[in-house]
Amino acid sequence: MSEPAIEYAVEGAVARLTITQPARLNAITLDMWRSLPGLVGRAEADASARLILVEGSGERAYSAGADISQFGERRSGDEAVRDYEAAVAAAMAALANADKPTLARIRGLAFGGGLALALCCDLRVGPANARFRIPAARLGLGYAFAGVEALAARIGVDAAADLLLTARILEGREAERLGLLTKCWEAEAFEVEAGAYIAGIAANAPLTLAALKRALIECRKVPAERDRAGADALVEACFRSADYTEGQAAFREKREPRFRGV
Repeated sequence: MSEPAIEYAVEGAVARLTITQPARLNAITLDMWRSLPGLVGRAEADASARLILVEGSGERAYSAGADISQFGERRSGDEAVRDYEAAVAAAMAALANADKPTLARIRGLAFGGGLALALCCDLRVGPANARFRIPAARLGLGYAFAGVEALAARIGVDAAADLLLTARILEGREAERLGLLTKCWEAEAFEVEAGAYIAGIAANAPLTLAALKRALIECRKVPAERDRAGADALVEACFRSADYTEGQAAFREKREPRFRGV
């Protein structure tokens, strides 16, 4: 059996990060948390990648969350807890602040830290039979303020209170209504619909995607901390690009554009 890892591959214009520990429903080990910033950086540096996709190995789970089997050894004692939480925070910050769009493709369950990781992505897609849960209250562990804050910002304080305090499981359609999922399709249509959705994003102009991603990152900051000039500079770069000329030509000629990121 291979060691637990987040595997990296590029398919077309999509950099694929696959959480791989199927025997434990893709639970995320400390080493996996630590590896994520480097993997995101690798995708950012790859000129062929326009979209960063995060998924779980197999059909059963996106991720069951942090690997609880490690907690006795690697998350006990004040220093170990601080080190563990720092690794998780760094992983989530790297994904949330990636300079390319990010998408979580969720199949099966997304629980605890797995769901929190998915919420760091710009977009999340899943089938109607996917399941979501934050079980901290059933495990006796503390749920970091940053995680509560991110969840409340995404779905509202009242809905976050419901999920956190009950530790209940919800399925795809309710997750879509709450905003945990961006798009939800019936299970039998999911692979085709999600594939088309992902391919549509990856076919778009890379410089425009980068400019939009920067604007989205700035929107999450308080107004006084936003770098409007930096975001505007990326917009100006779009108008100076060969891709802008190509986009207009493709529109006039009624064909698909051939963007090159220049």
